[in-house]
Amino acid sequence: MITSFLLKSFDRTIVIAVAIILGLALIVPALNLLTSPEHPLHVPTYLVSLFGKYLTYALLALALDLVWGFCGILSLGHAAFFALGGYAMGMYLMRQIGARGSYGNPLLPDFMVFLNWKELPWFWYGFDMFWFAALMVVLVPGLLAFVFGWFAFRSRVNGVYLSIITQAMTFALLLAFFRNDMGFGGNNGLTDFKDILGFNIQADGTRAALFAASAVALAASLILTSGMVRSKYGKILVGVRDAESRTRFLGYRVEHFKLFAFTVSAMMAGVAGALYVPQVGIINPGEFDPANSIEVVIWTAVGGRGTLIGPIIGAVLVNGGKSVFTAAFPEFWLFALGGLFVLVTLFLPKGIVGTVQAWRAKRKDYRKAAADEAARGQSVAKPVAAE
Repeated sequence: MITSFLLKSFDRTIVIAVAIILGLALIVPALNLLTSPEHPLHVPTYLVSLFGKYLTYALLALALDLVWGFCGILSLGHAAFFALGGYAMGMYLMRQIGARGSYGNPLLPDFMVFLNWKELPWFWYGFDMFWFAALMVVLVPGLLAFVFGWFAFRSRVNGVYLSIITQAMTFALLLAFFRNDMGFGGNNGLTDFKDILGFNIQADGTRAALFAASAVALAASLILTSGMVRSKYGKILVGVRDAESRTRFLGYRVEHFKLFAFTVSAMMAGVAGALYVPQVGIINPGEFDPANSIEVVIWTAVGGRGTLIGPIIGAVLVNGGKSVFTAAFPEFWLFALGGLFVLVTLFLPKGIVGTVQAWRAKRKDYRKAAADEAARGQSVAKPVAAE
């Protein structure tokens, strides 16, 4: 079964994309660790972390594409799943600080000591173990998505109404995590991380390993989503997207198909958040900002929703442009982002990859029609030549 799933996952485009991603997982760390700073091909450590952040954004965009591109669910709440995965990893990293914090408390994080907490909250127990934190990275976002989707999809909430509800969920979590009494660091969030799995989080080798882990996670998620959308389940998802009522009348439990895709997508977003936090060094309630979810939608639209490869390209291009643009004209970035979305909607409604695929398909059809026309011409000309 697994072999069949993997075989369905791979086509020429997916194979090339996975090969490029895994190649980057080897090449970038090698150029960082094995070359001297004076070497023209040397990749500085800060760029390794920046590129790693782009890969986590690409994974988040891929997660959104699974539900928006193939199921028609425009979620404006994926920043919530991303942030929850990030907080789960942040809690593990905070527990690793121990007595090396500013207040020297071996059990309580610095912000709890500052706020006069007397004991560690129950929901922090277990986060001193990496396996438990890794489990929570996927379990917490997945459980939230399952519960939310169970009520929303059974109630047949669709379209803009579902988008608004997901955005409201994200905003509610934003307000909750801003409170100091929630036990997650309040406005300042979680930061000042020291170690991950016993390795110095600031070391070049650790940064390179985190980049490689982000690339591997992205490649694995691409294989997973490709296998899902190319299977019978994926064809039903597309049917739900294009004609939900007709799919329902054919006897399919539409809400179950949507719920599964939504839950898997949330888990992928949680993994992206967990890989994001150690590379940027902080997680705070700002990650729940609904504007972040809207940005993810823009990345997916720019690259091409429903293409799998497109959201990855869109996330890297937009965030690369953001890094350059905000350094030169930081006050105009939001205007540029809004203008980009408008331009894509008007002139590239299928996104970059979708437009290229449509152009290639049209060119292929043209060549086929020309070949058929030439063949018909030859079949007509042969009797004439015989006479």
